[in-house]
Amino acid sequence: MRRALLLTPLLFGSGHATDLRVYPGFSEVREGVTVQGQRLEITLAEGVWPDLLPGSLELRGLGLTRLVQDRGPGWLKRFEGQTVKLRENGQSQPVTLVRASDLTIRDAAGDYRQVRLDQLAFPTLPPEEPLTGPRRLIFEVAQPGQGVFSYLTRSVTWSPRFILSAAGSNAGLEALADIRNTATVPYTSQTTELFSGEASLAKGPAVPMPAPVVTYTTGLADTDTSTGPPPTLNPAASLGGLYRYALDRPLTLPAGGTVTLPFLKTRLTTFERFVVLNTYFSPQSSRGALNRTYRLTADQPLPGGVLTVREEGRVVGQTTLVETEKGEKIEFTLGRDPEVRYGRVVKVLEPGERGSGKYQVTYTFENSKDRPLRVELTERVYSRVALRINGVEKTGEARMELRVDVPARGSVTRSFAVEIEN
Repeated sequence: MRRALLLTPLLFGSGHATDLRVYPGFSEVREGVTVQGQRLEITLAEGVWPDLLPGSLELRGLGLTRLVQDRGPGWLKRFEGQTVKLRENGQSQPVTLVRASDLTIRDAAGDYRQVRLDQLAFPTLPPEEPLTGPRRLIFEVAQPGQGVFSYLTRSVTWSPRFILSAAGSNAGLEALADIRNTATVPYTSQTTELFSGEASLAKGPAVPMPAPVVTYTTGLADTDTSTGPPPTLNPAASLGGLYRYALDRPLTLPAGGTVTLPFLKTRLTTFERFVVLNTYFSPQSSRGALNRTYRLTADQPLPGGVLTVREEGRVVGQTTLVETEKGEKIEFTLGRDPEVRYGRVVKVLEPGERGSGKYQVTYTFENSKDRPLRVELTERVYSRVALRINGVEKTGEARMELRVDVPARGSVTRSFAVEIEN
């Protein structure tokens, strides 16, 4: 039985379902097949081959005995020995195509000669590559029956992205899945699964640069005439350390396009907005701005992806999230906040030698915002011999930590003592 994949890279016919299993860096394309005898011939679209991973072609369930890859005859070969039209010198004459491989013809005078392809006219529309035959896969199997043909490709990938929208003390997290197809042919699947996590492949050709994409926010390509609701992604059982999300409807990925779907209806169990200062002890005074920081936890696992933060509907920055477990704390900083500043004054109580001595460190935090804000300070102090912070003995590296709520358009002052002995 011969199955052709000339219009799309997936198999069609016989009622078999096509599957797409999409990973961050590659996809597995699967199609059920039926073999009547002991031979199955499959023709893949030419646009599939550039990103197909070598050694990933499989036919399972039928006892594979041999796989041969070759090229079938070109479209032009069917016209060998037939009459076609030759246009030259502004005139058209019937000629016989003798050899398609080098475009040898025999004219009305009985002479043989070679011509150009653009000089020939045909009774039917030629394909884009009329001289090159399609690449074929010829599987020989032990017994007839039903099996699964599959391959891996780098042309179909996906990546999650998140939007954190904050307004006052409230915040919500929206998750989107961008499913990309950089191939020159579309993909259509009945069953689609997305996997997040680390799924490493053997070292092979570099991943090509993504082609320009078109986004269909409905999740349906122009060729999909369905009037039903767009597909949605739902979490499924984890598998081998990977998180899995299943699409509840068929999916069409346009050639060189991107389909964006919402997924992960997650809820934030905690959300905090504050400013931080992480520094090291120094006997010198200093001033500066603190850093805008966010801390949150979600009620389900989150795959890694780009996070865009919006405050009152405006973008205030982006960061990259790593994969997190359910309830795991997520903390990130988006840069300096010029509206929250600090002044650090160091007073020497008892001078010493080679960095030793007693010091009083005083911080003043100033908040010019129209809302209160929490400040989290961590100052690391290091000593090889002996160290005390506020009279408490420490060894090695120690931390002085302060958590202060600064009122709107107000300031707060805090002090601590450091004693370093040689």
